[in-house]
Amino acid sequence: MPVPLPSLAAVLFGVMLLAAPQPPTTASPDAFAAALQQKYDTVHTLTADFTQTYTGGVLHKTITERGHVDIKKPGKMRWEYEKPEHKLFVSDGVKIYSYVPADRQVIVSSVPPNDQASTPTLFLAGKGNLTRDFNASFTTWPGAPDGAVALKLTPKHPQRDYDWLVLVVDRQTLELRILGTQDLEGGMSAISFAHLKENVDLPDRLFAFTIPPGVDVVHQTPSR
Repeated sequence: MPVPLPSLAAVLFGVMLLAAPQPPTTASPDAFAAALQQKYDTVHTLTADFTQTYTGGVLHKTITERGHVDIKKPGKMRWEYEKPEHKLFVSDGVKIYSYVPADRQVIVSSVPPNDQASTPTLFLAGKGNLTRDFNASFTTWPGAPDGAVALKLTPKHPQRDYDWLVLVVDRQTLELRILGTQDLEGGMSAISFAHLKENVDLPDRLFAFTIPPGVDVVHQTPSR
């Protein structure tokens, strides 16, 4: 959620394997996850430029896309892809709209309940909880900046779109640098953030989506 954003089993270094964990801090993974959750509880909005890279499929083909994201809790998101193809994924807190103009199609799905982060991006929008919903461990991540900590999060209950997440955050500020995932088919992905700003004013109209005239509308029902 093309590379699908809301389903976000979508981006990076496909045949890459995570190296053996090297704990980057004296805190335990669970304690670090708790500190990170506490930090995220204070972040109500987030805006950033992003680069999303995905490697998967039989040929391990790599796709790189760039754009801008705005997030507002609870559950509101706007991911606008600018290169190489224009795509738009908007969540108004109730519905998620996935729109690729070239396909002339809008896919509409429901935002899951507050205790479910069925996709990594919805975790960023305040769905799910690090300590309640995941088992945490330290790991490494290619391209992680100096001074960053990589925390691997394995869901306690199987998820539809990913096996695990990796959050790469600044050791001191806990600011998010990279969100990495592995999907259920082994595809590797990551979203790297730049020019990230927290707790800025984001009007609700930014997360409103009007279905363009003349496009096909597909209503996606949750899988069970």
